[in-house]
Amino acid sequence: MTTKRTFLKTAAALTLAAGFASAQAQALTPVKFQLDWRFEGPAALFLLPVAKGYFKQAGLDVTVDAGNGSGGAVTRVASGTYDMGFADLAALMEFHANNPDAPNKPVAVMVVYNNTPASVMALKKSGITKPADLAGKKLGAPVFDAGRRAFPIFQKANNVGTVNWTAMDPPLRETMLARGDVDAITGFTFTSLLNLEARGVKADDVVVLPYPTYGVKLYGNVIIASPRFLKEKPEAVRAFLTAFTKGAKEVMANPEAAIEYVKQRDGIINSALETRRLKLAIDSVIASPDARAEGFGQLNPARLSLMASQVSDAFGTKTRVDPQAVWNGSFLPAKAELNVLPPAKR
Repeated sequence: MTTKRTFLKTAAALTLAAGFASAQAQALTPVKFQLDWRFEGPAALFLLPVAKGYFKQAGLDVTVDAGNGSGGAVTRVASGTYDMGFADLAALMEFHANNPDAPNKPVAVMVVYNNTPASVMALKKSGITKPADLAGKKLGAPVFDAGRRAFPIFQKANNVGTVNWTAMDPPLRETMLARGDVDAITGFTFTSLLNLEARGVKADDVVVLPYPTYGVKLYGNVIIASPRFLKEKPEAVRAFLTAFTKGAKEVMANPEAAIEYVKQRDGIINSALETRRLKLAIDSVIASPDARAEGFGQLNPARLSLMASQVSDAFGTKTRVDPQAVWNGSFLPAKAELNVLPPAKR
């Protein structure tokens, strides 16, 4: 009888525990999140809070999927396939202006890359040392590359003469520069610079002309959300941004440890290389001087309006970009919670 009674008590306890776990799981709000690119260093910003349970503690069941470009992230959130995503703000603006009647245009709710990571890169042996040297040169990049799309803004800001473009698939961009098939390329600095090194090019042999350094104050990647999700699950969006901010602080404080969570999602990554990529992203666009001036996650309305005008002109959009329509900062955590940037390097 004692054995039977013990068995029944144990079974009842297990059933109760399973029921509690099931109820707890049901209480979590599912959030499908689309990255802009593969599981590389910067993805740690999102993968760490998933792995450490910060989203679950906030009542969310977040799934993060790799992407294939900002344009794809925007359209997938617009289609309703994903609730939220990570995308270049210029790509979001372009979608708005080219699809004015779209019923579910995503909205930016937090700035992560305060500056665009785009730059022009050339080899020192080309003789290119400044923007003016690009006139008449052959530049290469995929047609959808953010730096190529925004090059007219860089060109105008620096009075660069006419250039000639060559298109290629992303994996060939750095290879063609290393071989001398093109004189320069555009791309995200923390992507292309490391890709060039992987192809045998020394970092000291590369000239980097970052867009922000040369008068192009475009915002970079932002967290976006579906208007439908914002309306139906506003508290979930607030909870997401709060948990993300907590995780981002840890990532910036200890990038080496954060890469482990990227490795868990893609076991073949080179941890040392991705740690360098993450550190480059933090130093150049996440904890940049502009980010410190404006505050992590936030933006300057005047700068946003200027960017909207520049994107409208450079991208040749069907309608003008409305800066008020692409941004909603009302879901951000309190400013005290956003005080997460690491100390400035001296």
